[in-house]
Amino acid sequence: MTDTADPSIHQSQASNDRGYALAIYALYALGFFTIITTIVGLIIAHVKATTASGVWLSHFQFQIRTFWIGLLYFIAGFALLYFFVGVPIILWWTIWTLIRIIKGAILLHDKRPIAAPASWLFG
Repeated sequence: MTDTADPSIHQSQASNDRGYALAIYALYALGFFTIITTIVGLIIAHVKATTASGVWLSHFQFQIRTFWIGLLYFIAGFALLYFFVGVPIILWWTIWTLIRIIKGAILLHDKRPIAAPASWLFG
């Protein structure tokens, strides 16, 4: 007995994951104005990373790391604001986050994976 799954199910799952990944990038971008959207995006990325594969998995991993590394940068920058070192760190965090969101969205649109989703820089 062979398992002949309907190919349209796999196609639907892949396009569904692509939609989730795009929504997460949008939620992260909105996170500059409302923090809660970033947290919602993180939760979705964690949930979808358990079932995704290939291209989409690389995006979900990239998004998860974008949140956690970004949180580290933000906390360090905020903690060092008193010493005036925090301003460049917060500026770096803003630019770094925007680049990762934009790069990820472009690669997602082209249906390409993130080359190095575990990278601390830009993937």
